[in-house]
This record gives sequence, C-alpha cells and structure tokens, in this order.
Amino acid sequence: MSAHSTANAPAFVAKTKGGRITDFVDQRVGGSGMLREFGRKVFPDHWSFMFGEVALYSFVILLLSGTFLTFFFDPSMAETHYDGSYTPLKNVEMSVAYSSSLDISFDVRGGLFMRQVHHWAALLFVASVSVHMLRVFFTGAFRKPRELNWVVGGVLLILSMAAGFTGYSLPDDLLSGNGLRIIDGVIKSIPVIGTYISFFLFGGEFPGTVIIGRLYMLHILLVPALILLMIVIHLFMVVVHKHTQYPGPGRNDGNVVGYPLGPVYAAKAGGFFFIVFGVIALMAAFFTINPIWNYGPYDPSPVSAGTQPDWYIGWVDGALRLMPGVIGDFHFEYVIFGQVLTLNVLLPALVPAGLVFTVLFMYPWIERWITKDDREHHVLDRPRNAPTRTAIGMAGFTFYCVMWAAASSDLIATHFHVSLNDVTYWLRALFFIGPVIAFVVTKRVALALQRKDREIALHGRETGRIVRLPHGEFIEVHAPLDDYKRYKLVGFESPVPLPAVPNEHGIVTRKEKRRAALSRWFFEDRVAPASPAELEAAHGHHGQHEAVESAEAQKTLSH
Repeated sequence: MSAHSTANAPAFVAKTKGGRITDFVDQRVGGSGMLREFGRKVFPDHWSFMFGEVALYSFVILLLSGTFLTFFFDPSMAETHYDGSYTPLKNVEMSVAYSSSLDISFDVRGGLFMRQVHHWAALLFVASVSVHMLRVFFTGAFRKPRELNWVVGGVLLILSMAAGFTGYSLPDDLLSGNGLRIIDGVIKSIPVIGTYISFFLFGGEFPGTVIIGRLYMLHILLVPALILLMIVIHLFMVVVHKHTQYPGPGRNDGNVVGYPLGPVYAAKAGGFFFIVFGVIALMAAFFTINPIWNYGPYDPSPVSAGTQPDWYIGWVDGALRLMPGVIGDFHFEYVIFGQVLTLNVLLPALVPAGLVFTVLFMYPWIERWITKDDREHHVLDRPRNAPTRTAIGMAGFTFYCVMWAAASSDLIATHFHVSLNDVTYWLRALFFIGPVIAFVVTKRVALALQRKDREIALHGRETGRIVRLPHGEFIEVHAPLDDYKRYKLVGFESPVPLPAVPNEHGIVTRKEKRRAALSRWFFEDRVAPASPAELEAAHGHHGQHEAVESAEAQKTLSH
C-alpha cells in the first residue's frame, strides 16, 4: 500500500463521548500500549498474595482520611484554653494541637469517625506489611532475583512504623507525650552526641515548642512520599521479575500459571479494595481507639499507669522494661571522661532492633552464601520443606513477641493478679530461651510434616476402613492421591550439606569452613522427597488396595 493511500485511510472515530475523550488522550499520551502490555501480565491465584494488596489499599485509605484530617488539625504547641464541646476539659490549659484534636473528635461532622478510620488503617497497614514480609520469608520469595525487592520491603516496614509513630504523637495528649519522653531518653543515652540530637530535634529542652510541628511535616510530607516511592519501586520490581507462584503441576521457574491482570485481577482488586475499606469503616464505627479525651493534655510531671504504645512500637518499649538497672553489684551506668554512659537505656533501645533489622536485611545473602545457590527462583517453597529457615523465622517472631508482651507487663500483672516482678522475671527468661525453644519445636514439627507427606505420597491417604483379605489378613484401605496432590507432596528440592571446598591454591579457608559448618547445620536434618522409583514401587505394592476398593464398590452397587 502506498504512503498516499495510507494517509487517506479513514481514522478511527469513537462512537461515545467517553470513547472520544479516551481516544484523544491516547493519541497524545500513548497509554494504550502500556495498558495492553501491563494488562497481559499473568498473576497466580493464591490467598496469601492478598496481604500485599491489603497493605496497598490500607495506604490509599490512609492518604484519603489523612487529607481530610489535615483540613482541621493545627500542629501548634502554643498554649490555649479549651472551649469546645467536651465539658470535662472546659477551660483546661492545653496546646493548640490537642485542642484541635478534640475539636475534630467532637465538633467536626464525621471527625471522630475519620480519626478512627485513619488510626485503624494505620494499624492494618503496618500489620499487613509485616505479615506480607513473613509470607515472603517463609516461602523463600526473597531469593534471586528478588533480594533487592526484599530490602525495599524492609525499608517499607521501617517507614510504616515511622509513619505510625509520628502520627501517634501529633495529638499532644498525655499518652503520646509519654511516648515522646521515652524517645527523648533513648536519644540522650547515645554517647557524646545524644544531648545535641535531642536539643536539635525538640528545639531546646524537652518538650520544647516545635516538636509537634516537625513531626507533622514528617508525617504528612516526607514519610508518605518515601512510602509511596518504595511502593512504586516494589511494584515495578514485581512486574520486571514476574510473580512468584506456589508449586504445582506445570509450574516451574520458567513460567507463571494464573490469570491476566485485565480484566480478571482488575475486577478482583476493585472489589477487594471496597471490602478492605468496609472492614476498616466498620471497626472505626464500632470500636473506639485512642480516646485522647480520657488522657488529657500532655504534662511532663505525671506519668499515667497502664499505658503502652501501638503494637508496632511496643516491642521497643518492652525491651526497655525488661532491662535491669543493676545485676548484683554490676551497674549499667558509667561516667567516662565526663560523659554519662547509660547502657540500661541504650542497649535495650538499640541492640534488639538493630539485631532484628540487620538479620532481616542480610538474610538473602546469608542463605545464598550458605547454600551456594545462585539460580533464579520463581517457584515458592512450602515452609515445611525448608525446616531450618522456617525455624529461624519462628525464632525471630518469638523474640519479637516476648518484647511485645513485655510492653504490657503491668497490665498482665493487674489483670491476672500476679506479681509484676514475677512477670518481668519470666519474660526476661523467655527473652533468651523463648527463641531457642521456638526454633527447636518448629524444626521438629516441619520435619514431622515432611515425613507425613512422604508417607502419604507413597501409600495414599488413610481412609480408616479396615478390610479383611481372602487369606485372612487385615489391611487398611488407602485412597489414592490425584496427580496435583501427589506433585505437591514430592515436587520440591531437598538440598544436602555442602562440604568445604578448597580455593584455587588448594587451601580450605576459615571462611569456607564456617560456611560448611553452617551448611551442615542448615541441611543435615532433612527428609528427602519420594523418588519416582519409590513411587512406582509403592503404587505397585498397593495395587491390591485398589482391587479391594473396586471390589467393595461393586459389592455396594450390587446391593
């Protein structure tokens, strides 16, 4: 066809007004190609993948509800006297920030509802990010080529906690003020520079007159922008690397079995967003959270009992509560060159958190070094088939939970009528032995489940039916498995320990010896999946079961 005839070809004309607008935009932006390419992306279908979607939708709800709240909140620490609708605090001196928070709760139409939507969405956002990270860890989705995406997820987790804490501190009530006081004490415990950082952050001696305004800027501008950036990077990497999938027939590291984004997952995502929105709205309507009017304005002199921060920060507060001030004659506070070193604040505030996040960020490379596995992995592991990794994850989770429980040690003591000292001593013991117990128990359970899977794959599913054979032998009839179930039980890798390998000079280095020792610890306890030869032999041996089952069926039909 000539260029002249092509130029004279009739252009596409949309029949509807919406179609004409879309065509106008597409001719100038060229978005149809991108949408067509992205819409063909295939995503596997599994319920555990929804945790990431919950995090995304919670963040959208946070942006919408937070925008509403910014119209009415005044982040000023100037002093005023309350003159709103809440009678018990009439004429009480307080900051403008606290006064505007009360006004949102009692005088702005829908204000309390939106405050609670924002707070519940924040809790759900941090929880869903955390559970999503746990799912990624336990299934091995962090392996090559997704190590950097795992780091992005870790940064996103830290930013979500930072967003929650900065927002939690904004009302300037007694509870949030005590939380800021703890942060001030932790900062001041840093040797040499701690007092300077505190003075800079609070604009003078605690509490100062500028901290709420500075936290407000962090909460509505910097931290959300960084979270949005991390989400974009995370989703970009998901598209580039393609989605992981659970093992099954026809699924391997070279394909993705599932449904395309459009229209299947686009419709599902839209419906799921409104489900998440509806659940958060129901919680906000029926369950009170952070009733700031009960706490009163912040005053540095009183410290309220029975309080604790939101759960995602509570573990740091729990570590502070577990730390003793003195052990026998050994003290944790020293004066060195005129500087006070307060280890009983510095160690619990920084060391547990530093340990958790250091291991979290480095783990993909640690496991890669131990296993010497540089292949790409797109098929996930069942947690039971990686028992040591699963046990490590549960040990870390238990370590966190003990500190989280310690943040409520006073409430545990009062509600269960036990000694606060006894609660503290037990939690201190669990701080050290709890992760060890969790590791051992989890690994034993995972190996037992592997043995059970192997037994089922070889002999079929137990039916509980006992049948007597013609020659007098009693056997239990096992139901055969379908191909999908059998593949799920046997279709996984079971690595063996890798011995130390000499370098190019024939020398086994200390680093290589350490790697070999860790490899033995990682893979020595293992249950190999049933091989094809074992499956064939087992099914041939149990052919009599199928014959008995067929005979029983015919007998039933004949009656």
